[in-house]
Amino acid sequence: MKKTIIVTGGAGFIGSNFIFHMLSTYSEYRIICLDKLTYAGNLSTLQSVMDDPRFRFVKADICDRAAVYKLFEEESPDMIVNFAAESHVDRSIEAPDVFLQTNIMGTATLMDACRKYGIERYHQVSTDEVYGDLPLDRPDILFTEDTPIHTSSPYSSSKAAADLLVFAYHRTYGIPVTVSRCSNNYGPYHFPEKLIPLTIANALTDKELPVYGDGLNIRDWLYVEDHCKAIDMIIHNGRVGEVYNIGGHNEKTNIYIVKKILDIIGKPESLIKYVTDRKGHDLRYAIDPTKIHNELGWLPETMFDDGIEKTVQWYLDNKEWWENIINGEYRDYYKKMYGDR
Repeated sequence: MKKTIIVTGGAGFIGSNFIFHMLSTYSEYRIICLDKLTYAGNLSTLQSVMDDPRFRFVKADICDRAAVYKLFEEESPDMIVNFAAESHVDRSIEAPDVFLQTNIMGTATLMDACRKYGIERYHQVSTDEVYGDLPLDRPDILFTEDTPIHTSSPYSSSKAAADLLVFAYHRTYGIPVTVSRCSNNYGPYHFPEKLIPLTIANALTDKELPVYGDGLNIRDWLYVEDHCKAIDMIIHNGRVGEVYNIGGHNEKTNIYIVKKILDIIGKPESLIKYVTDRKGHDLRYAIDPTKIHNELGWLPETMFDDGIEKTVQWYLDNKEWWENIINGEYRDYYKKMYGDR
């Protein structure tokens, strides 16, 4: 069966991996990537699929109503998967307004387009950070879909607001929606400002590795390919109007992650530099994925020690990709590809 899917934020980390997964899994699907190409969007990530006749790239902002409506008119999409978001907590603390605009108003624009033109399924990619955090000394407590929203940062607040907006459009206008809330992702094409890619890039270039506080904050890590498979299952078989938590069952402290990467690369722990903790830093995230397992049969396939080995190897094999980001040259790719078109 042929379907057309608009993937917003598809030039980013998880969105690009989702595009690769969908194109390799569904031979008759047409995938449209809508991306503003902010600092975290890297068109060169999509280089391998740019000439695929089943793929189209459109540079636009999800807040741009005219551009979004024009794309809906041109493509008549069956599904929307919304990855587009400002997502770095530190940046949200410094400049909250950008997060409110993209994450809330951008979602509203997409929902209005679905309302105007119709849609088979709208899927909102959210985060476990909307639940706040968990105590370090209670490993038995996990986030479930019924955990109350209790946000800590402008970033998580903007994502929670977007989730609520999506469900309001479902209830008020009958738009068929689903929402997924995932734990921390890692894997190929991760922009080197987050913990794992930053640690890898810095270690490979013998730079200091900044670690917040004592490094004992805990995150549940999910390999990005496992996340993409989960979203695939949700948009095809998930129940409309439902939230699905996607977790990796891989809880690790930040300092364990850093030391593990140093061990894999063969660099000394003397590169570690403890820095002043982030404001409002959440202690622990941990997701219970029982619902998605029971309803859709999904389970994470990649244990952390295997996934981190694969991730480090990818960064070793693709130095040009992340070096171009660090020196800023990745921003020239779009100009080279589309400047004269």
